Amino acid sequence: MITAYCSNCKSVEIRDLSQTTSFPEDVVWIDMVEPSREEELYVEKVLGIEVPTREDLKDIEPSARLYIENGAVFMAASLVWKAGTDAPTLTDVAFILTGNRLVTIRYAHPKSFDLFIAALHRLPENWRSGAALLARLLETIVDRTAEILENTVSRIDILSTHVFGRAKKVRKPSNYLEQKLRDIAGHHRMISKLRDSLGSLARLLTFFHTIPAIQQDHEARELCRTVSRDIQSLSEHASFVAANITFLLDASLGLINIEQNSIIKIFSIASVVFLPPTLVASIYGMNFQVMPELAWAAGYPYSLALMVISAVIPFFFFRWKGWL
Repeated sequence: MITAYCSNCKSVEIRDLSQTTSFPEDVVWIDMVEPSREEELYVEKVLGIEVPTREDLKDIEPSARLYIENGAVFMAASLVWKAGTDAPTLTDVAFILTGNRLVTIRYAHPKSFDLFIAALHRLPENWRSGAALLARLLETIVDRTAEILENTVSRIDILSTHVFGRAKKVRKPSNYLEQKLRDIAGHHRMISKLRDSLGSLARLLTFFHTIPAIQQDHEARELCRTVSRDIQSLSEHASFVAANITFLLDASLGLINIEQNSIIKIFSIASVVFLPPTLVASIYGMNFQVMPELAWAAGYPYSLALMVISAVIPFFFFRWKGWL
């Protein structure tokens, strides 16, 4: 799908490619969402540029994602997608500046684009050019990334409270901590995606800041610098959060080991406590002919009392030592 946005913020969805031979002069942004090969060829013919395909966007080499060709600036970045689900992922988006127009190519629907389109009408007239729009779009993308990071940090704080502040009066499942490990892995995956996205955005902004269209626009240049500083701050914060997640993971594994050791300790103490009664029962279970206790009238209760006493003494000894 191809949607063209004019300088007056009106949008036109281009459906019939055979009837449209060119874009209106006031079109400043062409948004291509999951374009077909026919739509790619149409944009290439109208704008005179080579549109990168989905396979081209997956190239991780900086030289292949950031370059200038025939006067057009080609840039690509990885954005976080499906941040509100259990399976966040990265989607590659291409940004092309050709003349005074911005062309974006994406195969997903990041929320930052929807937010930018909704606020497009609030931009002043001097910001409605291809380079200026891209600067504002990158600002929205970084703001959305910051929002995702803040939400993730809030969920990690709640998870940390559940792991370390469990109420003893509330009965928890035996595999409670094991279930929390899955949540920790999910948050680690999200932070990894955010760090990768911030890294690609930092490289893009460094390259974008050097092109003539930005160097000639003072306000757009200052905005790029601000966004670059935001990306650096977010990257540092994401690294700090990643370290906290690693600590939370190690602590959870430590608590699991403590619980397992407690269970083993109980079985070990139980075996020691019941060992003396077993010894007494084994002695009086032997089939010797001369055993005076067998003829006693009180022999049976005597043996039972001896087994109980031999079990109680180790139990209270362990309690006195603080092992129970």
